[in-house]
Amino acid sequence: MPKTLVIVGAGPGLGMGVARAFGGHGFRVGLVARSEATLGGMVDELAGLGVAAAAFPADIRDRDALADALSTAEDRLGPIDVLEYSPSPTGPITDAAQTTVASALAQFELHVLGAVTAVGHLLPQMRDRGAGTLLLTTGVSSVIPAPFLANVGLAMAGLRNWAHTLHAELRPLGIHAATMTIASGVIPGDKIADPDVIGARYYNLYQHPHRAEEVIGDLNAFRDLVAKLAVGAADHR
Repeated sequence: MPKTLVIVGAGPGLGMGVARAFGGHGFRVGLVARSEATLGGMVDELAGLGVAAAAFPADIRDRDALADALSTAEDRLGPIDVLEYSPSPTGPITDAAQTTVASALAQFELHVLGAVTAVGHLLPQMRDRGAGTLLLTTGVSSVIPAPFLANVGLAMAGLRNWAHTLHAELRPLGIHAATMTIASGVIPGDKIADPDVIGARYYNLYQHPHRAEEVIGDLNAFRDLVAKLAVGAADHR
């Protein structure tokens, strides 16, 4: 039987790159995000490429709605073999000293609690099968502290940590958990950051269950940017 990929937080950039990569290898694709109209266009594009795809609209922050969307995807597409979790940050992004409980919680609900909900829903079936893949996407601020991405980095660092602990715990059970760290924009036509190039990297990570993390982009370049901005801020004090 064909395998099934579900993308939670699917969008026309990164999400479609991942969908095309897995769909090109025979996967059925389920797409979960808030915008029904955007998802409909993505399904149509994938259908034009010969990929069996379906949309399951849900607000990721609504944990019951997310679980229901995943259940519906399982009913329509069959057991979910691969979860790819990659919602874009929404809501205010705060500097470190301006981070509040509300701004931190908004990002934590999106990036961490949404992932915990999705993984928690799928993990029992994956345990029963002794197989499955969980690909949890984070950004560069999960690795390199950046004051101007403080509340996002706070959440994404937690998600990255959890992905690594899942990898260690689940690998002996035949389940592959890993994090994809995006240290660049998603740039069509770029040799590293084009959506289809990135999508191929996700598929490659899926094929290597011993690996817990893949990094796309240049961490040192971002580290230099953070240092330069810190110096500039100090000069204006």
